[in-house]
Amino acid sequence: MKGQKTGGRRKGTPNKATADVKAAAAKHSDEAIKTLVAIMKNPKADDRARIAAAKEILDRAHGKAPQAITGPEGGDLSMVIKKIVHVHEDGTPA
Repeated sequence: MKGQKTGGRRKGTPNKATADVKAAAAKHSDEAIKTLVAIMKNPKADDRARIAAAKEILDRAHGKAPQAITGPEGGDLSMVIKKIVHVHEDGTPA
């Protein structure tokens, strides 16, 4: 039917290619957070490393900050959308 997905994983089915990697990484989560905290608190560490560590901790605790979707050079995206050429199913321009 038109508009229906015909292949791929069903919604909710784990990706087998990444499931093992995620499980292995999860075992080291506590140690990784402790390492980030140690870098963040280390006054001898480079400021950029301390800021990066703090940012990673905040991203994990509160989620990443939303990113605006903009057009070229940060401009209004509506102008880009208006320029999109619609294409027929056979590939010819509408």
